[in-house]
Amino acid sequence: MGKLAVYKYFSFMILVITLLMALFTIAGLFGGNANPTHETAIAMIVYALPIFIIGDLIVLTFWLIRRRWHWAAIPAVVLISCIPYIGTIFQLGLFQSEPDNKSGFKVASYNVAMFGREITGFKAEDILSEMKRQNVDILCLQEYMEHSGDRINSEKYKAYFTYGMAKGHDDMVIFSRFPIKNSGDIDFGGPTNNSAMWADIDVGGKLVRVFNVHLETTGFNRTMRKVAKLQMKGAQIEDNAIIKAVYGDYTRGMVVRSMQADLVARHIRESAHPAVVCGDFNDVPYSYTYNVMKGDLVDGFKECGSGFMKTFRGSKLVRIDYILHDEALSGKGYYKLDISYSDHYPVFMTLSY
Repeated sequence: MGKLAVYKYFSFMILVITLLMALFTIAGLFGGNANPTHETAIAMIVYALPIFIIGDLIVLTFWLIRRRWHWAAIPAVVLISCIPYIGTIFQLGLFQSEPDNKSGFKVASYNVAMFGREITGFKAEDILSEMKRQNVDILCLQEYMEHSGDRINSEKYKAYFTYGMAKGHDDMVIFSRFPIKNSGDIDFGGPTNNSAMWADIDVGGKLVRVFNVHLETTGFNRTMRKVAKLQMKGAQIEDNAIIKAVYGDYTRGMVVRSMQADLVARHIRESAHPAVVCGDFNDVPYSYTYNVMKGDLVDGFKECGSGFMKTFRGSKLVRIDYILHDEALSGKGYYKLDISYSDHYPVFMTLSY
């Protein structure tokens, strides 16, 4: 086979890859509209979007080097279509000004992972000290634990959040420095440790309904821990069995999470007051869960965040913790803190009417 034939064959294969990358990327962009309950495979594609975007960049570079402008146009158009998705994980923040806390109120959301189940209460106090430094007015905690040994954590928190707390199901709580007028649970039902809650809070004479949400986990870490325990006991587990178990738990979590998101979204739509939605969604931007939860709300990070937003401290470079708000409110600033008290980072947002 001559050099020309090899070159043509190689170029043809790159063209096939270019078309496949374009096809899967576009499918991923629309995958978040597919309900996992009925269209699991399509809904899964969204999780591979970062890989497809990198692939599009590579083939675009190849065609530009080869000066094949007509073929380069394919990944170029696809990448332009990805700008809204890229904006959910990265913002330049060129036109963002420093938030003025005096003109608004600050909300924070943090999955505290049961304070590491430590018994001294120091971790809970350290987190409270950080919230004081950040001048947080409304704090939504997921995986909250009331008792650290013989200490009651809420006693310390209520000394700063002077209007106390609203309790949700089990490990959900909202602390506030504004009057809490009413509150309630959103029970997901079934065998799940996850739930949501809401509280009507009087902010300067105007009621805001704050939702605190913790949706179903992916199940990946739980499956891998089971595998590790079995292997420590000497059990031989084939790789394909692990893959099947992970896939099964992941798809199950995705389906359960979508149903929980549908339920919470209905409560948000029916809210009598402007909504602020905080929490650990356990899902990525552009997923079905994210799209349903967001609905007509504003994504705080897209509105006034900057830089790359990763909220999970593990090896997964993902944003799964959010603050969304009604269009009646305006965002003044959005950021996270790189602190190591949990496997999540806390996210903060300053809002005003």
